[in-house]
Amino acid sequence: MKISTFAAALMITAMPALAANPNVGGAAMFESKNIVENAVNSADHTTLVAAVKAAGLVDALMGPGPFTVFAPVNNGFAALPAGTVETLLKPENKALLTKVLTAHVVAGDLKLADLRRKVGKDGYANLQTLSGDALSIKFRGNKAMIYSESRNIGTITIADVDQSNGVIHVIDTVMVPK
Repeated sequence: MKISTFAAALMITAMPALAANPNVGGAAMFESKNIVENAVNSADHTTLVAAVKAAGLVDALMGPGPFTVFAPVNNGFAALPAGTVETLLKPENKALLTKVLTAHVVAGDLKLADLRRKVGKDGYANLQTLSGDALSIKFRGNKAMIYSESRNIGTITIADVDQSNGVIHVIDTVMVPK
């Protein structure tokens, strides 16, 4: 059975255009994979992945979600005071590491457009993380800045990386909770 050229063209134009996910850390990110499955392929997130494993959060972040993860890059971890990462990765500090990591995760699938809609009169989109801490997003033109309660300030460098169980926004800073 042949499909006419007109019918084929109609089918193609009727299909929604899907925007490809941006590459992160030199690796393709796939909407069909979950947060952990994609993060392990990013060369920029090896410290984050090691921390997620040490905290025992792999299964949770592979769960159905949806989650919004503000994922700090390796340079963000490297900017912490000397010895901080090594100390957090020790088994006896698992509870503190879990708090730090869950301070980067918000329930729901919040794209940048969703965050813009959440901006209140104070100029910020205020969010509560899974750790119970607050994060705030402020937009300056096309730039999205992220703020923690402990006054860490970072930038969302890659936004809207779709996952099967949420979305990742790559950030340049670790958001240390109070």
